[in-house]
Order: sequence, then C-alpha cells, then structure tokens
Amino acid sequence: MSAKKYEVTIGIPVYNSEKYIRMCMESALNQTFVSIEFLILDDCGSDSSISIIKEFQHSHSRGEDIRIIRQPKNLGIGNGRNRIIDEAKGRFLYFMDSDDRIAPNAIERLYECAEMYDAKMVYGSYEQIEEYGDEVKRIVCKYPNLQFLDADEWPNYVYSKYGIVQANVWNILMDISVIRKNGLRFKSINYWEDFVFVMDLPTYVNRVVLLSDITYSYYCREGSLSNFQRRGIISKEEIMHTVAALEYLKTQSGRIRHKNYFPLRMYQLMVSDFYIVTTILRNKSIISPSFTNRELRDIMRSPLSLMEILSFHKACMSNLILYVFWILPVLISVFIMKAVAKKKKLI
Repeated sequence: MSAKKYEVTIGIPVYNSEKYIRMCMESALNQTFVSIEFLILDDCGSDSSISIIKEFQHSHSRGEDIRIIRQPKNLGIGNGRNRIIDEAKGRFLYFMDSDDRIAPNAIERLYECAEMYDAKMVYGSYEQIEEYGDEVKRIVCKYPNLQFLDADEWPNYVYSKYGIVQANVWNILMDISVIRKNGLRFKSINYWEDFVFVMDLPTYVNRVVLLSDITYSYYCREGSLSNFQRRGIISKEEIMHTVAALEYLKTQSGRIRHKNYFPLRMYQLMVSDFYIVTTILRNKSIISPSFTNRELRDIMRSPLSLMEILSFHKACMSNLILYVFWILPVLISVFIMKAVAKKKKLI
C-alpha cells in the first residue's frame, strides 16, 4: 500500500512542553482543512508531552494523521526542524511551536491564498500574547493584504525596513520543494535559529503573499528564550550564539552581491548587530559574564569595504553609518552607540 499523501504538513518540535502541548495539539487537530499530516518531533524531553500526544493518536478522529518521529538524543530546535524538513510528506510545510496555538481556519486560509496566486510562501498575521504571572498583554501584528509575484519584488520589500516581517518561521505556509531544492537548513542554535532561516529565505523565493487574517497566537512567557527583558540572568554564551548566527548570514551574502537588494539586506544585518549591542547595554546588569567595550565594538564587524559601500545605489548612507561604528576606536565607537541608543530610547 502506498503512503498516504498530504497537501500540508504541520511540523511541531516538542521538548518538555506538557503544560501547553494539549492546547497546541487541539488547535492543530481542529483545523477546517482536511489534508494535513501532523508531524511531531520528539526531542527527547523528560516530561509527559509525548504521552499526551499519543493519547490524541488513539482518541482523536484525526489520530491516524499524527506521526511521531524521535531524535536519537536531545539535539535542539534547529536540528529538530531540519529533521521535520527531511521527513515531511506534505506539499506545503507549516511550523508551529509546541506552546502556541493556531486559529481553526489557519491552514485553510493560507492554502487558499497559495493556490489562488500560485504562491511559494504565504504569511499569516499573528497575535503575541505576553504572560508574566498574572500580567497578560496582547499585541496584534497584522500584515496588509499584499502579493509579491515578480522577480526580486519580495526580497526588496523584506529588506527595505527593519522588522517589516516576522523573524520567526512559524505561521508561514511554505512550498517544501523550494526548501529542499535549495538545501535550506536551520542553524544548530537555540535562539535566533528562526532568524537565520527567515532572513535567507527571501533570496530563494518569488511569489509570496501576506495575509491580514490573524492565524497564529504566539505566547511569550517569563523565562523563555524568546524574551531577554523579563529574565533574571542572561548567559553571555547565548548572546554570542546569536552574534555567530548573524556573522554566518553576513559571510554568506556574497552569492547575492549582484542583486539590487544586496545593500538593503546588508543594512538589515548590520542593524541587527546594533540592536544586539543595545540589548547588551540595556541588560548589562544581568548578563554573565560581562562584555568588554572591545567585544561590543567587534559585534559591529562589517564584511564590506568602504569602496563597496560607496558604490551602493541603495542604503549607501545607512550602511556607511554602521560601518563607522566598526572602524572607530573602541571607546569612541561604544560611546557613540550608547548615545544613538539613548536618543532612540533603546536603553
């Protein structure tokens, strides 16, 4: 008998999520769209998350569409998502985090748009729910209804302004053939692994749709890796993994140097470095061990030459300002970065 075929795979990496996994699974299984594989990546946690999912396998009407694959040992979310890419049976892939939930018609709406515009990716809008004890804050992140159907139209839009689209990989319906054909992989890190993947993806994809429908609820909780500001202690090593991820993106940008959006992308990466510096400055009392001024300046390392920047037809001055942060003497560089961050109310 041939293996069952699916239009969509919902991929969910799971590691010690028993407090939230029932909510996550119920929202996934209650989708109005029919042809879905629910691919669960067991990353060898120590709680009852997988046992709860196995209950759904036996009791839910869609239980036979739940497939659990287990890692040989705990390998982290980046490796987990790579395994999901390798194993998924669907024509489209949609990532969820195991402590989030999606709207009942999420997959149906995203799939409709993909079919209507022959799109390779469809982004749904989302809400961010911040929970800290009894304090709950809801932030709606809503996209305009837009379609990008011409060559290089999408990367020019994405790189035109910092944070114009999400840095997370969830809530995007992606044509899995694009990912596999281009050998796209997640980095083996536990924070900003999404950012590396999402920042590179526009360079491989045309025909993208933004949808104003809120299809995803993203939960940001006290102590989570996704929120530095509400944590009692931040590891310097963790931040340096993020810096390394950005260094990887900067060094891998050579393949698109001929593209008209290359200056915009480089500016986005250097701005991300600057925001890391401001995060360190803002949270210096809880970062251990501390950063030296030289280390802060060196985060702004630019892979560009001055002559290359001056040749840019786009974002020339913006790239030049950030380049100066890198070439100035250490104390002057950090002093100016602090001043800019204070003026922008980042610290």
